Amino acid sequence: MIKISGLGKRYGHTVVVDGVSLEIPAGGLTAIIGPNGAGKSTVLSMVSRLLPASSGSVLVDGIDVMHGDTKALAKRLAILRQDNHLPLRLTVRDLVAFGRFPHSGGRLTLADKEHVERAIGWLNLGELAERFLDELSGGQRQRAFVAMVLCQDTDYVLLDEPLNNLDMRHAVDMMGILRRAADDLGKTVVLVLHDINFASCYTDRIIAMRDGRLAHYGTPQEIIRPEVLSALYQLEIAVHEVGGHRICTYYR
Repeated sequence: MIKISGLGKRYGHTVVVDGVSLEIPAGGLTAIIGPNGAGKSTVLSMVSRLLPASSGSVLVDGIDVMHGDTKALAKRLAILRQDNHLPLRLTVRDLVAFGRFPHSGGRLTLADKEHVERAIGWLNLGELAERFLDELSGGQRQRAFVAMVLCQDTDYVLLDEPLNNLDMRHAVDMMGILRRAADDLGKTVVLVLHDINFASCYTDRIIAMRDGRLAHYGTPQEIIRPEVLSALYQLEIAVHEVGGHRICTYYR
């Protein structure tokens, strides 16, 4: 479980995240949605300790993220940021192998190599494994970085806009992979999404934020409603039942 209590972030007099408190149970997919500037990525960064909090606390299975042991946390929690570019010329396999560093310290064992190959297979990167990252499309690179995160083999996987640079087909494939990671591998996946229809169709829980605060938290059935989303985004949003899912259309 991830327990967030009174989490806040300030830059000078500017409040970016304001007293967010919630509990994310172990297992399943949880999406964080909301308009630009809502504080979604900031919350995810503080949960992963990439960014220090100005107030509040985060516990991951009882481990204090702010003050816990870095190595122990890296074996429990992995994150993919938006700015996931490296100034090194690496192959896909080299990049994915970085995910084993908390376990191997840079010296890959046979078990580590098996994790690498498994992650490459999960993201359908076998034909690209020996290609350099700068030879790939943006979508292919994004899949490679997600493979690196899954290769870390943590219980908790945090992803900041993992659908960046992906076309519709590959975005659907990615959400299917993350869904299976939760269902088949027992991962707890928390991801920032801009596409509320993906949140509706693939996730178990939705955190809705606005102006740095928690606006709503619940199941897709509770959140994907016209009155909730229209107030959240300040936009007319209609919700339709399609194939057992709630699908949104929006306009001004």
